[in-house]
Amino acid sequence: MPIYAYRCSTCGHAQDVLQKLSDPILTDCPECGKATYVKQVTAAGFQLKGTGWYVTDFRNNGSSPNPAPSSGEGGGQAAVAPAAASTPAPAPTPAPKSST
Repeated sequence: MPIYAYRCSTCGHAQDVLQKLSDPILTDCPECGKATYVKQVTAAGFQLKGTGWYVTDFRNNGSSPNPAPSSGEGGGQAAVAPAAASTPAPAPTPAPKSST
């Protein structure tokens, strides 16, 4: 069950409430009793880090493709491949040779 943050716009009372998705939104403040209790927008309680899992990871006879470059330790998110991807990505084109 998710935890929702509520705050009363009249008295300033704030509270985290454990509710089911099907439960109605609370509107009456438990502190002052007025109908000014509103649900707050909060950040997610988890972060996705690393290269992630790709649909194509197990398609090449057990050999995995090169992992995607990570964005480091600074809070990067995992890359997500589309679920409907049916063809592998095209290979990168080689750089033109320089004539020196």
